[in-house]
Amino acid sequence: MSRRPVRLVAALLATVLVAGCGAEDTTPQAWHGGRIFLATGNTTGVYYQLGGGYADLITRHVPGYEARAEPTGASVENITRVASGDMEIAFSLADTAADAVDGRGAFDKQPQPVRALARVYSNYTHVIVRTDGKIESFTDLRGKRVSTGSPKSGTDIIAGRLLTAGGIDPNTGIQRLNLSLPETVKRMRANTLDAMFFSGGLPTPGVKDLLSSAPGKFRLLPLNELIEPLSARFGGVYTTATLPKEVYGTAAPTPTITVANVILVAADMPEQLAYDLTRVLFTWQGDLIQVHPEAANFNRASAAATGPIPLHPGAARFYRDGG
Repeated sequence: MSRRPVRLVAALLATVLVAGCGAEDTTPQAWHGGRIFLATGNTTGVYYQLGGGYADLITRHVPGYEARAEPTGASVENITRVASGDMEIAFSLADTAADAVDGRGAFDKQPQPVRALARVYSNYTHVIVRTDGKIESFTDLRGKRVSTGSPKSGTDIIAGRLLTAGGIDPNTGIQRLNLSLPETVKRMRANTLDAMFFSGGLPTPGVKDLLSSAPGKFRLLPLNELIEPLSARFGGVYTTATLPKEVYGTAAPTPTITVANVILVAADMPEQLAYDLTRVLFTWQGDLIQVHPEAANFNRASAAATGPIPLHPGAARFYRDGG
């Protein structure tokens, strides 16, 4: 059951109680009853960590609202739940969000009524293989047992696109499994997977746990050679970057593919609430950095550059007026 019916029931009960007491309440009602749920991702990913920190800041600094981070399957699920009113805030990869507003990909011919509060840090694509799995290059993934991430996640989407760009059919060219990050890590350790994809900030806790717990057993594949076919087919939202060796204690830096993250809300969110939620991101950004270092990797100028995802009018006012 979605939270919308629960909220409606609560609102009706409150109305009955007020009427029964014969009182007239002229206080403006908080949107969605003052409850804000943040759709994040796997519990061992950066979305969940930052979502928890952001929820705490909202609860402390936006009067009349209480927020809570919820684990989810990430981007596609997050967007559909915000668009339906089941959640209020969503973390998403920018490529998935662009598909949502244009009605492409997983949202084919069904544009989603979502708007952006901010563009935040970038996700790094991790393709991790077993060192004894005879996978020396990306094309060696063909025929292997590969986790492409949770169903309806941004990881699953970018994994499919990378495989396609690399000349591998994502559905028939590999033994594809759609597994959460915790389950993927478990199976990599058990040698029942040959490789895994994950798109996340640095460091991603689940990935760090896997690589640090068994030094030399796993390694990261370089992906930079895929940027041209990837961008030619799927657009210019992707960039390349080097994943530093210090992040996971790997033998060498790893060139990879990156994509920005965005924070989304429903198009019908009240303008003042969207303004306040954006203000919280920057006024208490230092607190978020203590939760995870990726919170340091955006500023007002970069955060406002959410195209092709439209800014919510409340967020746009924040950036325009300087907060």
